[in-house]
Amino acid sequence: MSGYQQPPSGYGYGAPPPPGQHPYGGPPPPGQQPYGTPQQSYGGPPPPGQQSYGAPPPHQPGYGGGQYGAPSAPEKPPKENKPHAYGAPPPTGYPPAPAAYGSPFAALVPTQFPPGTDPSIVACFQMADQDGSGLIDDKELQRALSSYNQNFSLRTVHLLMYEFTNTNTRKIGPKEFTSLYYGLQNWRSVFERFDKDRSGKIDYNELREALLSLGFSVSPVVLELLVSKFDKSGGKNKAIEYDNFIECCLTVKGLTEKFKEKDSAYTGSATFTYEAFMLTVLPFLIA
Repeated sequence: MSGYQQPPSGYGYGAPPPPGQHPYGGPPPPGQQPYGTPQQSYGGPPPPGQQSYGAPPPHQPGYGGGQYGAPSAPEKPPKENKPHAYGAPPPTGYPPAPAAYGSPFAALVPTQFPPGTDPSIVACFQMADQDGSGLIDDKELQRALSSYNQNFSLRTVHLLMYEFTNTNTRKIGPKEFTSLYYGLQNWRSVFERFDKDRSGKIDYNELREALLSLGFSVSPVVLELLVSKFDKSGGKNKAIEYDNFIECCLTVKGLTEKFKEKDSAYTGSATFTYEAFMLTVLPFLIA
């Protein structure tokens, strides 16, 4: 992004992971057992105190607590199994569902420019904020970015706004605009670093390396889907241009960060309620 200033410390959007940090979703470091690997060989001796599979049970009292053949207690009638709507609140007696995600349409809290913000960033925002409200909408942001030769579709602009505000109100304030500005600069430098033939596009292998440099290790199957989705030729060229590269990064980064909120131990596995899953995915589909 020609003419952009170097970001101050603390603006890590789109920056590579810290030294020594393992890419999320990648294979485990040497010597570390992969997640999900069984702790014991199948067919091996059982751990101390655990009974072998198929061995006769230890001495126990007769079925029902009495001698074999004694009359058993009368069985309770089975509970009526009523159908339950998927995603609806559980019936009485079920444990309460976890708290839902915050609404993606929550109002954006007004912000200020961070101390020491470059004057050119302030001027760019103020020029776009024609009504002086302190917030700019999606079309105003699109025009502001185009003034720096960054032409993005409204869908990409919406994803940018969601990434930096965590809401779908499609408004952005000074603080978020500053972070977005520097984030685009970082992503531009990543794109140019891996566009080795200066074609203005990056292919399958270059995209894999670019995502790894940002800390995301995706499988070959996911990578093929990303290239097919963000290739403007519909998958014929097997390559992604810069504006679609930004959209691709926003999607991978956003979904990964939402997943990691539920995967605090970094196991690669998480449990979502139905509502939480919908609120995680839908903002990226309706942008």
